[in-house]
Amino acid sequence: MLPTQNNKQTDAPGIHPLGVDGLLIRFGGQLSEPANRAALACRAAIERDPPTGLLESATSLTSVYLRFDPTGTDHARLQHALAPLLASRDWYQADLPQGRRLWHVPTVFDTDLAPQLGEAAALAGLSPDEATEAICAAPLRVQTIGFAPGQPYLGELPPEWDIPRQTGLTPRVPEGALVVAIRQMVLFSVSTPTGWRHVGQTALRLFAPEKDDPFLLRPGDEVLFQPVARDAFEAIRASDPSGGAVSERLD
Repeated sequence: MLPTQNNKQTDAPGIHPLGVDGLLIRFGGQLSEPANRAALACRAAIERDPPTGLLESATSLTSVYLRFDPTGTDHARLQHALAPLLASRDWYQADLPQGRRLWHVPTVFDTDLAPQLGEAAALAGLSPDEATEAICAAPLRVQTIGFAPGQPYLGELPPEWDIPRQTGLTPRVPEGALVVAIRQMVLFSVSTPTGWRHVGQTALRLFAPEKDDPFLLRPGDEVLFQPVARDAFEAIRASDPSGGAVSERLD
């Protein structure tokens, strides 16, 4: 179960031109569970019955981007084609897309592999053990994929996790690092600098460019982190290309 939200979203979605060949369907000006749900559900509905001229679609945290062929349609015609669908239901309470998966992911939450867990926990008003328990208490939704190939933004965590990013950058965190800020968690698909605090480490390979389907996770999937000891993690990392992750269908 995802954390409950008290702020029911009631605004109608807005549709905005984006460049010469794009439309943006926006469900909120800031992240909330209803706005993210709406974006995921709406994109799935559009993909099931795409309007004439649509070339591709993608979701962000609270919106759907549509790219179209300007030789076959235009902003006005595409918006007109989408109007009945957008008016057909309350997208903020719509069912999430089918085909989603729940991923169980072994994660280290102590030792030098989680160097900023104590700092992040203190900002949230928790002990390191309480922080680990809170992070692992329930599955977190993949809200969107972005910043780097296959990289998921996960959330939302409870309100006490509305902690700021760092004022400076950590020079580099490893692939599979679990970081936290502003009620979200990110799993890094590549080694990179970050302003988010490094609180755990997985052995996941989120981006495999040699595969036909290179991304492990999809928006709408859910991730349940499972604490493991350092020695168990090292054994997984040495022997299991999947990073010890197992998944099951959610529908």
